[in-house]
Amino acid sequence: MAAVKATNSKAEVARAQASLAVNISAARGLQDVLRTNLGPKGTMKMLVSGAGDIKITKDGNVLLHEMQIQHPTASLIAKVATAQDDITGDGTTSNVLIIGELLKQADLYISEGLHPRIITEGFEVAKTKALEVLEEVKVKKEMKREILLDVARTSLRTKVHVELADMLTEAVVDSVLAVRRPGYPIDLFMVEIMEMKHKSEMDTRMIRGLVLDHGARHPDMKKRIEDAFILICNVSLEYEKTEVNSGFFYKTAEEKEKLVKAERKFIEDKVQKIIDLKYKVCAHSNKGFVVINQKGIDPLSLDALAKHDIVALRRAKRRNMERLSLACGGIAVNSFEDLTADCLGHAGLVYQYTLGEEKFTFIEDCINPHSVTLLVKGPNKHTLTQIKDAIRDGLHAVKNAIEDGCVVPGAGATEVAIAESLVTYKHVVNGRACLGVQAFADALLIIPKVLAQNSGYDLQETLLKVQAEHSESKQLVGIDLNTGEPMVAGDAGIWDNYCVKKQILHSCTVIATNILLVDEIMRAGMSSLKE
Repeated sequence: MAAVKATNSKAEVARAQASLAVNISAARGLQDVLRTNLGPKGTMKMLVSGAGDIKITKDGNVLLHEMQIQHPTASLIAKVATAQDDITGDGTTSNVLIIGELLKQADLYISEGLHPRIITEGFEVAKTKALEVLEEVKVKKEMKREILLDVARTSLRTKVHVELADMLTEAVVDSVLAVRRPGYPIDLFMVEIMEMKHKSEMDTRMIRGLVLDHGARHPDMKKRIEDAFILICNVSLEYEKTEVNSGFFYKTAEEKEKLVKAERKFIEDKVQKIIDLKYKVCAHSNKGFVVINQKGIDPLSLDALAKHDIVALRRAKRRNMERLSLACGGIAVNSFEDLTADCLGHAGLVYQYTLGEEKFTFIEDCINPHSVTLLVKGPNKHTLTQIKDAIRDGLHAVKNAIEDGCVVPGAGATEVAIAESLVTYKHVVNGRACLGVQAFADALLIIPKVLAQNSGYDLQETLLKVQAEHSESKQLVGIDLNTGEPMVAGDAGIWDNYCVKKQILHSCTVIATNILLVDEIMRAGMSSLKE
C-alpha cells in the first residue's frame, strides 16, 4: 500500500508502471490530436466554444490555447509547447509530436525491463550530439530579401492555403524590413495588424503608413488630403474639471460669464496655436494639415479647426502615437508651448474610408516609414482570425531569421540528418545508454513521417527513400510533398528557423525526461481531505 494512503486514506495514487502508462497515454493522446495538422498539407481543426463560436485553424498554438485540457500531464506538455511559441513564434506542433514520440520509443525499452533513468541519460547524450549536428547543418547566409521570402513562405504555407500564403509572404517580409532599424532590436509591435470585414482574403495588403480605426469627428472636414503635414499631440482641447474639488462663488451673473469666458479662452488659445502653426508652414502652398490627438477635442474646437481647413482626429490609441511618429516622422508633443515646424510629420496621402458604420483613416505614402500596417481583409470573422494567426507566425519567422543570421533546411531534412548522425554515434556511447540514443534518433523521424503521411504518401516507403538518398548524396535531403520523392530542401527554398529547432531539441528532452522519471502520481491535495 502506498505510504501516502496511511496519512490520507482518500488520496488517489498511481504506482510505477501505472503512472508511466497514464503519462505516456496522455502524451500520445495529445500527439494524435495535433498529428494531422503538421506541414503545408495538414488538415484543419474546427473548435466550437461553449457559446457556439467557431474557430477553424491548423495552428498548434491556437489549438492548445483554445482546447480545454483536463489531464495534468497533457496540460504540462501543452504549456511547454505554447511557451515555445511565445519565445520563438513557431514549432508548437513539432514540439508535441516529438515529446509524444520520445515517450513512445522509451516505452518499448521500459516494457522490456530497462530502467527509465538509463534511457533519460541516453536522451541527454543524444541531445548534446543533436545540437552539435544542428550547428553543422545550419546555413549562414546574408539575410537578403530572397532568403527571407523563402523563410516566410515556408512558415505561412503551413498555416493557410498556398495562394494566400504566397501573397502574404511579400507583405510580411516587407513589413519586417520596414520596421527594422540599425542598432535597435526588431519590434514587431510596430507592425499594426488592422482587420476589415470586407471583400476577400486575397485583398490583404501592406500599407506603408498607418490605418486608424476611426475618422474625423466634424462633417465639414475634408475626407481626402494629399501632401499633408501631421501634428501628433497628447493635449486636451476640451473643458476639463479641476483636479481639486473647489467651489466658485459669484456675486453677479457677469462674474459667472467672465469665468466661463476665461475657461473657454484657455482652450481657444491652444487651438489658435495650432492654427498659427498651420499658416506658418502652409502659407504659400496648398499642403494639407492634420491633427491627431490622443485626448479629446470638443465641438467648438473642432468647428474652429474645420474653418481653417484643418482635419482633426481625437482619442487616438496610445500605441498608435508611437507608431505615428515612426511612420510619418515628427515628434509627439505634450504641450503647445514650443510648437515649431520640426514637430510635424509628413504623409503623402491621408483619406477616410467608410465601411458600413465603421470609419477608417488611412495615412499613406510616408517617406521611409519605420512603422507599417498590414490590412487584413476577409469575408468573415474566422477567415480574419486565421490570417492574423498566420501573419503573426510569419513575422516571427522573418524576425528570427534576421536575428539568427542563419537558417536550417526544412521539409524534414534536418531531422533525417540528425537521426542518421545519432545512429552512427550510438556505437561510441558506452553501456545501455546507447539505447536511449537510439530511441531519440527514432523519435526525431516522426517529423518527416508525419509530413509524408499528411500528404497522402506511404510513410515508411517515403522515409526509406529519403534516408537512402541522404546516405548516398550526403546532402540535406527532405521530402517533396507534391511528389513524395526526396529533394534537396535548400535548393527548393524550404528553410526553417534555427532558433526554433534548437528550442525544440532542448524543451522536448527536458519534458520527456521529467515525465519518464515520474514513478508515482498522487492526488492528495487539501480538497480530497475535505470530502
